[in-house]
Amino acid sequence: MNADQQKVVQYLTEAHASEHALVSVLQSQIAMTPRGAYRTGLEKHLVETRDHAKRVGERAEALGQGGNPLMVIVGAAETVLGQVLAFSKTPLDLLRGSGGEEKVLKNAKDACATEALEIATYTAIERLATAVGDRETATLAASIRKDEEKMLQRILKEIPKLTDAVVQADVKGNPSYDVTTTGAGEAVKETAKATKKAARRASASTKKTARNARKVPGVAQAEGQVKGAVASADDLAIAKYDKLTADEVTAKLTDLSQIDLAKVDSYERKNQNRTTVLSRITSLRGNEPWAGYDELKASEIQAVIAEGDDKRIAQVRTYERAHKNRAGVLAAAERETSNA
Repeated sequence: MNADQQKVVQYLTEAHASEHALVSVLQSQIAMTPRGAYRTGLEKHLVETRDHAKRVGERAEALGQGGNPLMVIVGAAETVLGQVLAFSKTPLDLLRGSGGEEKVLKNAKDACATEALEIATYTAIERLATAVGDRETATLAASIRKDEEKMLQRILKEIPKLTDAVVQADVKGNPSYDVTTTGAGEAVKETAKATKKAARRASASTKKTARNARKVPGVAQAEGQVKGAVASADDLAIAKYDKLTADEVTAKLTDLSQIDLAKVDSYERKNQNRTTVLSRITSLRGNEPWAGYDELKASEIQAVIAEGDDKRIAQVRTYERAHKNRAGVLAAAERETSNA
């Protein structure tokens, strides 16, 4: 892949991650929006957004992303982080505003900002692709940009109506928002089911890509936060989690990797929200000796220790004692320290 293609793929990868994150945001907004013209517009754009993600992903792959390990890792990392942002925003969407009418209006204002960002993204991709002679990518970007521009205009037309609804509800005391017409609960359940189904169907290559992505600093914790947001107790690394006391949970935390700690953190905050557990997780969460450490076997870590890097050995010893406390790893670290 030459430098021109590499830059185009970089921009496409970022756009692909944004489209995937936007799918989750749109789903949460649709769940809170009563049936009508505005909700229909959001549902139509959800279909478009999924199509955009598919087309952008296919174009990036055609340009060689699939054959470039670095771009695969970066792409996976971008997607995971984008999903984190989407999941972290969804609970706020459900709580914001004083009434249902205002929630929908504020979400519409956010949607305007999102569409403006999408338009800017695809304008940049179109310009870049044109400059390097990639006509196919330029045409793709222009097509998606037009969809985003239409959606922005559609939302802007709805803003006055949504504002009038807020006035009627919050100023004149005549609310029109009916939560029974939104299907919020059903949407949340469907999202959780879809997430678990996708996880079960993950292929070996997808799992390998995820492992590679975790070697990018910060991605393992981000992935754990996302999974914990939709996890059940059975999905956690601690058996019979909901039946354990706070002390029993904290006693088991040291055995967990960074991704599993983040997963438990999200689950605990969503459910019992026990200060003792959350404080202990905070004290254990930190940087691995190097990105991807938790994905390695003890023998692989021992091979790195054998290289004799004193600073890295000290980091391994400190981290390992606080977490898995594997005798073989600690013994190897001690041997290398003694031989130094």
